[in-house]
Amino acid sequence: MTKIAIFGTVFSEPNKSYIQDFFIKLQKEKIKLLVYSEFHAFLDSIGIQLKNVQLFKTHNELRNNADFLVSIGGDGTFLNTLGLVRDSDIPVVGINTGRLGFLSNISKDEIDFAVDEILKGNYTLDKRELLRLETDNKLFGEVNYALNELTIHKQDSSSMIITNVYLNNEFLNSYWSDGLIISTPTGSTAYSLSCGGPIITPGSGNFIITPVAPHNLNVRPVVLPNNTKIKVSVEGRNERFLVSLDSRSETIDSSVNLLIKKEDFGINLIRLHNQDFLTTLRNKLMWGLDKRN
Repeated sequence: MTKIAIFGTVFSEPNKSYIQDFFIKLQKEKIKLLVYSEFHAFLDSIGIQLKNVQLFKTHNELRNNADFLVSIGGDGTFLNTLGLVRDSDIPVVGINTGRLGFLSNISKDEIDFAVDEILKGNYTLDKRELLRLETDNKLFGEVNYALNELTIHKQDSSSMIITNVYLNNEFLNSYWSDGLIISTPTGSTAYSLSCGGPIITPGSGNFIITPVAPHNLNVRPVVLPNNTKIKVSVEGRNERFLVSLDSRSETIDSSVNLLIKKEDFGINLIRLHNQDFLTTLRNKLMWGLDKRN
């Protein structure tokens, strides 16, 4: 029997009928369901009552207990599945109830089709690389990795910060800016792109270093191999700075040194046969569209 885990977040009323039909579809197909406990409580509160489902809350309860994980929400919700999936290799697919949906790329109108295709095995696994952060104080604990990016940012609206960057112990630059983004190819279409970074295709084996609002306009994004070990220290007039891994943030001071490198494991994204990165890129960024037509 196929076992599917469901992770999600609060969604708006117009999405309710789609999600209700999704669960009806799964139960009609006699799928064994594992539902994240907090999401199950939300579903129950809006009148979507599920019978004969197993609840889970931690990655240990999920490991070796699911064939797939479905994320219901936007890209932020999808990124939150990383702490549950970890290195289990459980494939993840996202139903988009958010906005852009680069990662959660199954639209509400495609839910029935997507379920049928996955059950038939008509999909491929798109292995995405993660970056790993190491610090002496074990910042972010066991979930010290990111699918999109690591971001260093000033904590308030005061003066800019200085990030000193070394590549394999060789000095690259001291960035005077509002912050610094180190992203994976997956994250190249996220925050890095909005700060002028390049788009990198998945599987290209790169990291991207993109400054946020640099003081020196000659400073440009840098693309480097993902076997590079990146060391970063931060300084500035203020003593506290923000460090983020995807959507999770912690506060540090200038005594904390950051080491960023490629994580030993990756995450499996489910890609239906009618999907590919370039098509997603054109559709989400609306390339080739001319409103004059």
